[in-house]
Amino acid sequence: MHSDPQSLPERINLSGEGLVLRDWTEGDLAAMRELFDHPDIAYWTPIVSPFDEAAAHARLDRARQLRKDGTTILLAITTDGGAPLGEVMLRRAPEGTELGYAVGPAYRGRGLATRAVRLMATYAFEQLGAAQVILELEADNAASVAVATGAGFRLLDVPLITGEEKGRPYALETWGLDRP
Repeated sequence: MHSDPQSLPERINLSGEGLVLRDWTEGDLAAMRELFDHPDIAYWTPIVSPFDEAAAHARLDRARQLRKDGTTILLAITTDGGAPLGEVMLRRAPEGTELGYAVGPAYRGRGLATRAVRLMATYAFEQLGAAQVILELEADNAASVAVATGAGFRLLDVPLITGEEKGRPYALETWGLDRP
């Protein structure tokens, strides 16, 4: 546990599940564009679209500010600490410790999101003292439902979270994983 429950470490590097989750760097800006500038990412996530160089710079700056604020961790998903294949997020929200993820289209089908979510959940339990972590996802996003079930989450009996993003209505289910 950190002495200040709101503080987050300035640098994070998590290894396990055959992955290395690491901080984004300026050297990743081109890779971020490749990963996030895709119709699937635009449709299923709040990530800005089109995702160009300015969007990559803004995301890196925002990631650093949110970490300083003690609310959110955004880490690159890698297999070896090198090239990013996606992103995993941990956000402290009023409704709980929320995880999220996005894997670049070229890297899907390798279990990256499921493994990254399990690794980040372990971090949330062991380092941040979370009692439960949650995922909020759309029921018709079959890939995300597969990640949730593969990582051991269960659908919670709570109201749907509804809203509109990018001109599209959504209804999010909440999935939970309790501390082991």
